[in-house]
Amino acid sequence: MPPAVRGVVLATPGETRQLAAVLDDSLAGMFAGRPCLLVPSPGPGPGARARLELPLRGRLAAVGHQVPLKDIASSLRWALRLLALRHGLEPRPVFVDDHLSTVILLQDEPLAQALAAQWLRPLAGLTPRQSERLEATLLAWLERGGAPEAAKALNVHPQTVRYRMRQLEKLFGPQLRDPRTRFELKMTLHSRRLMAQIRIPHARRGRRTDRVTTANFTPLAVERSARVNGL
Repeated sequence: MPPAVRGVVLATPGETRQLAAVLDDSLAGMFAGRPCLLVPSPGPGPGARARLELPLRGRLAAVGHQVPLKDIASSLRWALRLLALRHGLEPRPVFVDDHLSTVILLQDEPLAQALAAQWLRPLAGLTPRQSERLEATLLAWLERGGAPEAAKALNVHPQTVRYRMRQLEKLFGPQLRDPRTRFELKMTLHSRRLMAQIRIPHARRGRRTDRVTTANFTPLAVERSARVNGL
């Protein structure tokens, strides 16, 4: 039995067995309706990563974090979440290790909604379009550190950003100058953006798969599971 493993979630099912054959001692299966692999992980070093990057090159896939065998559901679950965020982007493998802050923000959607309800209350009286525009502006301003940089990220004129920031200052008052408030707002807005990104692909996939909800790893073949070090 390997001491540690990684879950790999694939966007398309056609290559699962082929990849399992290329990646020695891996086990192909299904997790929450998605094709996936369990891969023994020798460690966090660059050699272990290169072993996965080469066969996954040119494929849309997400590689979970290294976990003990008993926690493989965690590695697969967060790889699945990360793959949903890559929906529609260029086909290449992504690693949960590179997006740990993102998956932390995605841990609990009701908690993220409660955070938004608390910190974005000043925007409650606006129309959805106005709120969306000001949220995007505020997040760009918090992330980029100024109007010109935020304008470049939003593809608008810097004066537009300054006008929207004056609106935000009227709504939020002096708390926008408070470091803790700025941190909480940045975290709130970033989590809302991530939730919006993940919600549409999940809804589409739910309709295609008749709302598959299983969270168990299901091997694709008995004979395959017999040769994977007891996995």
